[in-house]
Amino acid sequence: MSKVAVKKKIEAVASKSNVLGDIKHYGRQIWLAGLGAYAKAGQEGADYLKELVKAGESVEKQGKKLVTEQVEAANSQIDSVKSNVYSKVEDRFEKLEKAFDDRVASALNRVGIPSRQDVDALSAKLDVLNELLARVAKTQ
Repeated sequence: MSKVAVKKKIEAVASKSNVLGDIKHYGRQIWLAGLGAYAKAGQEGADYLKELVKAGESVEKQGKKLVTEQVEAANSQIDSVKSNVYSKVEDRFEKLEKAFDDRVASALNRVGIPSRQDVDALSAKLDVLNELLARVAKTQ
């Protein structure tokens, strides 16, 4: 073999050993980085977990406050709408009741039964007559 061919083979072997050495070096660095992360997570993990719990509690508290405010606002709107509806229903019911009373009174008058006002007026006249009779009886 010629010197050039031998030299190329030596360079190829050297190049392969450099690549293998680099791979071993980087592989070891990756391994050590993983071990370091594991060790650091073990040391700082408990503290980090406590911080996460505090942050979670804070977010939960804010969420509960927001939900409470929204529920109160919704209840307020519901109460407002409900009172408005009740008011309208009461007005309609009163109109319906008055119309019913008027129709019943009209029907009773047609049959010849006096209305409540007629009875009250007659009762008032009887009271006046009773007073007059009582006075006359006292004077005699």
